[in-house]
Amino acid sequence: MAQETEQARHGLDAIAGVAREASRKGPPPVHLWNPPFCGDLDMRIASDGTWFYLKTPIGRAALVKLFASVLKREGDRYFLVTPVEKCGIVVEDAPFLAVELRAEQTARGRVLYFRTNVDDWVACGRDHALRFEREAETDGLKPYLHVRRNLWAKVTRALFYDLVELGEERDLGGERMFGVASAGEFFAMAPAASLRDFM
Repeated sequence: MAQETEQARHGLDAIAGVAREASRKGPPPVHLWNPPFCGDLDMRIASDGTWFYLKTPIGRAALVKLFASVLKREGDRYFLVTPVEKCGIVVEDAPFLAVELRAEQTARGRVLYFRTNVDDWVACGRDHALRFEREAETDGLKPYLHVRRNLWAKVTRALFYDLVELGEERDLGGERMFGVASAGEFFAMAPAASLRDFM
């Protein structure tokens, strides 16, 4: 068991080293890396955005950012990748959280900028859409923001209320919808008549 833990830690150190080296030249090109699968790591991203390794929270923000930079999604599975290895990890909900929102008026109209829990700023628009899913337990809405390459950030509850404050009604396909606009795109949350269901 101790040997397995040591091997896992060595593998994780190697991934961190490659991520550190690759990030010196900008975001690592993980979409170009297709290494062989090397097994699963005992790593989990909890639904509140906390990263765990060997069931212990990773307390160093810089290390979490490094691992986040080499995160890849294939289908419903998540991996940390380098040019030579790919290790599976568990993601309970979304790999990132959107924790800060800034609205700016531009030539394109209002643009919503979100900061993630790993300090990436994302401009919401055509390439970085918002989507809203129904929560089965509460019948409320869970908003998500596309960050990059099929990786999403769950929008915190506080920011969701900010989005509702910025929301407006529009006719879409003959139905009155409530949603929010950013960079010329409109992201529908729900039929306007059903607002009371989740407000």
